[in-house]
Amino acid sequence: MAIIRTILLFVVAGLAEIGGGWLVWQWLREGKSGWLGVAGGAILVVYGIMPTFQQEAAFGRVYAAYGGVFIILSLLWGWRVDGWQPDRFDLIGAGIAIVGVAVILWGRRWV
Repeated sequence: MAIIRTILLFVVAGLAEIGGGWLVWQWLREGKSGWLGVAGGAILVVYGIMPTFQQEAAFGRVYAAYGGVFIILSLLWGWRVDGWQPDRFDLIGAGIAIVGVAVILWGRRWV
């Protein structure tokens, strides 16, 4: 159950960071309403809070592992929301990243 909770928290944090950043991007880069920037900023605050709910005590470890999750979520967001197609190198890199996440978070349990 702890692993599922960890993964869900990373996914929620990742979606908040990517979604908030995307809204700010829409405002500043695409010329959309400033309200999108405000909403994006509020969502980014939620992102900043979410990782504090992780059970792991070490800030650096949480954020290092989150980086790998962020890579995967960013590729999925680009594909599903922006219609961008990841290539094989994107997918290989994401696979390497998720292995890194598992080693960082749970590697000490395996030895």
